[in-house]
Amino acid sequence: MSRIWFSQELETVATFWRVFRRDGVALGFTTHDADLWFGGLLHRTAPGMIPSAIRCSADLEADSAEVDGALTHDAISSADLSAGRYDGARVAVGLVDWLTGEAQVVYEGSIGAVAQDGGKFNATLRSLKADLQLDLIPRTSPTCRAIFCGPECTLSTARFTHLASVAAADLNANTVTLAGSVDPTAFAGGELRWIDGPLAGTRAAIVDCSSGALLLAVPIEQTIPPGTHVWVREGCDRTLGTCHERFANSANFRGEPFLPGNDLIARYPVG
Repeated sequence: MSRIWFSQELETVATFWRVFRRDGVALGFTTHDADLWFGGLLHRTAPGMIPSAIRCSADLEADSAEVDGALTHDAISSADLSAGRYDGARVAVGLVDWLTGEAQVVYEGSIGAVAQDGGKFNATLRSLKADLQLDLIPRTSPTCRAIFCGPECTLSTARFTHLASVAAADLNANTVTLAGSVDPTAFAGGELRWIDGPLAGTRAAIVDCSSGALLLAVPIEQTIPPGTHVWVREGCDRTLGTCHERFANSANFRGEPFLPGNDLIARYPVG
């Protein structure tokens, strides 16, 4: 039988929350005045972090929650927030009895928007029920709707992902030049993932590579030393011609390039 929390006049209960970042780092925090170990994770005391009121409902509407905190804990820094290390991270918030270690999760979701104001931050949490509001019916489009190297695309991610090293990084132009014989023209619309260096574990979409260097969608705010290793995945412009000629994968093309568009409705007969 599950425990009924706050049923007694005096309870040894604290709030905890866990953060599972996309780069594989797991962090635990608690409002208790001492670190707590339970659930296979050390939860560090973080008095400057306070979960706001959590609204949970029985209907299909997304639950809402926020976390306010100060940038004072060693595990959460302004540089990590700016680098996007917490974007999309999974979050679990719950209650723990700091005497017995009994714990119960009351909210699960992911981190949405993160705002910083001086030495404080505010993170909006997106509940799992928010996925129920997604439009699951595909809409017609002239370009492919499938994620490149995703389940519908069926192409192998390993085949189009390459290990490379950085020859130079231009912070002003927000570009990265790769060393060796790697052809940068294949990576427009792809993705770069940092393996080591100051941005290790983070990802950035590749916007363009027409100049011979990779233009990233995420600003490079730290000096990248030459020789830093990266994974770079090729990109696709999602057109039928590229899918057929470059990848020989037109059988899995998820688009309608020959479907008449809205301009057909605006046409009128000419005598």
